[in-house]
Amino acid sequence: MRSHAPFLLRFAVAWAGLLAFAGSALAQSASTQSAPPARATGRVVGIAFVGRLVADLDQSVSFYEALGFRRDPAANSAWRKDDVTERLYGLKGIETRMAKMIMNSSASGKPFAVYLREIRGIARKKVSGYPPWEPGAPHFGLVVPDAPALWARLEKSGMLRARSWEGKLIPFPGETRGGLAYLTDPDGLDIEIINQRPATPAAEGRPGRPALTPGMNHVGLIVLDSGKARAFYETLFGGQLVNREQPWMKGDFYDSVVGGHGNVLRFFNESFVEAADRRSRMNFELVEFQNRKKPVEPYRIGDIGTSYVGFEVEGLEAFVERVKAAGAQIVSDGIATMRSGTRVIMVRDPDVGGFVQLFEHPRK
Repeated sequence: MRSHAPFLLRFAVAWAGLLAFAGSALAQSASTQSAPPARATGRVVGIAFVGRLVADLDQSVSFYEALGFRRDPAANSAWRKDDVTERLYGLKGIETRMAKMIMNSSASGKPFAVYLREIRGIARKKVSGYPPWEPGAPHFGLVVPDAPALWARLEKSGMLRARSWEGKLIPFPGETRGGLAYLTDPDGLDIEIINQRPATPAAEGRPGRPALTPGMNHVGLIVLDSGKARAFYETLFGGQLVNREQPWMKGDFYDSVVGGHGNVLRFFNESFVEAADRRSRMNFELVEFQNRKKPVEPYRIGDIGTSYVGFEVEGLEAFVERVKAAGAQIVSDGIATMRSGTRVIMVRDPDVGGFVQLFEHPRK
């Protein structure tokens, strides 16, 4: 849960939320016909990728490949000094190396990247490894074709770092075969494993449920103040709230998946267009624990086990001004320009200080 609607409620509300979105999109389109041009005010175009800062790139690559990610051979993984990275991270005197790991989106089937980056040249503390309900903890959800088989392979290879009760996959209610659980990568960052599921038609007053197909399913963040987090990711970034009601939930099912006891939680699933496919959407899951609130310990982007989410925007300068006005902290040394012409900046949200990379491609 450190990161992004894993549980039973998600599957019950997702289909209804997507249907509701179709109507709300039409209303939104009509209401924005007379709005100022996007570049004048700046806006989010779509959710694009996840980044994770690791201790040992080679070890992390092996783990993500075991999960089913494929490594992009075009991404340069050699150690190097790079002015753009230094400016983006607001860190001087560093060397970095990076791997681009690809998994198709479960919604669009288009590639979705997880960037793994190792840094040297500065002191780094490890900030991950805390419980998955810790405010500020990130995660992403991965739908896999055969969760029990993947679980067994990871365990056999010594790569399984399970969060769940007894280190097992947890069956969905009414089922006996394991289908859901949290595990961590080598740096303690959470990944939610979800077994693929067929579509279920509406029956006996229950809403229908779309199929869960293999691939990257959602990203997530544990928030401290859901009102503040929603103001940032929903109101400012333009997320579309899928679940219109957010009841507090508790019980063994929710606890067993993350290995906790006595948790009381709720989800705010913010749906964003995928930058790689404007016809598809991915959830950014904001998870709030009623009884786990505590101040977020200080950390910086170069520390081991930090994570960020990438969003494509139009009108970058204007949007950055709106982000600052909303209380976000600018991490970067201004806006940096990559060799491709893409401009990038890193910010921290005003709730838990979650890292967000904003980028704008050059105009065609």
